Amino acid sequence: MAMSVVGPFFGILRLLTCSVLLLPVVVKASDADLPIMPFEEGYTHLFGDDNLVIHRDGKTVHLTLDESTGSGFVSQDLYLHGFFSASIKLPADYTAGVVVAFYMSNGDTYERNHDEIDFEFLGNIRGKDWRIQTNIYGNGSTSAGREERYSLWFDPAEDFHQYSILWTDSQIIFYVDNVPIREVKRTEAMGGDFPSKPMSLYVTIWDGSDWATNGGKYRVNYKYAPYVAEFSGLVLHGCTVDPIERLSRCDQDVSFRLIPTGISSKQRNQMGGIRKKHMTYSYCYDQARYKVPPPECVMSPKEAEHLRVFDPVTFGGSRRPRSSRHHRARASRVDAATSM
Repeated sequence: MAMSVVGPFFGILRLLTCSVLLLPVVVKASDADLPIMPFEEGYTHLFGDDNLVIHRDGKTVHLTLDESTGSGFVSQDLYLHGFFSASIKLPADYTAGVVVAFYMSNGDTYERNHDEIDFEFLGNIRGKDWRIQTNIYGNGSTSAGREERYSLWFDPAEDFHQYSILWTDSQIIFYVDNVPIREVKRTEAMGGDFPSKPMSLYVTIWDGSDWATNGGKYRVNYKYAPYVAEFSGLVLHGCTVDPIERLSRCDQDVSFRLIPTGISSKQRNQMGGIRKKHMTYSYCYDQARYKVPPPECVMSPKEAEHLRVFDPVTFGGSRRPRSSRHHRARASRVDAATSM
C-alpha cells in the first residue's frame, strides 16, 4: 500500500470546479493535449521539510529521501475521476528499499474504508532494475490487494518517463509513456472493491525497507543517500469535489471530455506485448494466495504461461514436494506481495 500522511488541507478545497487551466505547456494523453498545473496552484507540501524543492519554473519538483526523512506533496483538491499524470526521473545506483509512489487515495477522509489507486516504483540493489507495481483498493479492501508488478524496458533513472492514471466510473487504466500496461474494468462482482469515492493525488519518496526489495531482504543503505526523485509535467485533469457535498459537474464540462475513454486496438496490442514480456507478478494468477481467482480477473493463457515459466511455484507449475528452504522462499514472495 502506498504511504499516506494525514494533512489538514481539506478546508482549501474549491467547491464544484474543474481544475483545468489553459496553460501554454501541455502533456500528451493519448490523442488529447492536457494542461500542466503549476505546483503552487495545484499542490501542497505534505511532509519532508527541506527535502521538497520546487524549481524556478514552478512546474518541476525534487523529492529527497535521506537519513532524516522522506518527502512528499499532495493535491489541494479531491477528485472524482479524471486523468492524472507525471513525468518522473528516479534515483540511480543502489536504491534497494527506496519507494517512490504516485497514487490516488482518500485514506485521510475514510480511515477504515478508503480507496486507493497506486503506481509504486520499487528500488533495487546495484545491477538490478527498478520495478513498477500497480495496485487498487476499494472500500478498505486492503486484505485483497490487486497487485501487478512489471520489469521496465528502459532505465527510469536515465531520463524522464510519463506515468499516468485514468480513472472513470467504469475503468482504471495505468499508462507508461502513453502506452497502457494495465486495465481494470468495474464489474458487479467487485462491488465496493472498485475505487468510487473522491480521492487526492499523492506523490512521495520514502523508506520501504521492511518489504520493498525481496520482501525486506535488502534495505535502504544511506551510504548512497540522498536519493532524489524528479517530477515534471504534473497533470491534474479531473473533477474537483466538495469534501462534504461530494458533488461534481465535470461531466458537463467540454474540456473533461478530452481525456481518453478507452483503449484502442493499437494500444491493446501494445499492452499485450508489454504484459507478455515484462509482467513479473499478477494477483490473478497467484495460486499461493487464491485457489480461485478473484471475480474481476480476466485470465489470459499467454500471461499464465509466461508467469508459470517465470515463477512456477507461485503461478502453478510443478506440484512436487519441495524442501523447507523452498517453502520459505515462496512465503517470502507471498509476504512481499501482501505486505503493502
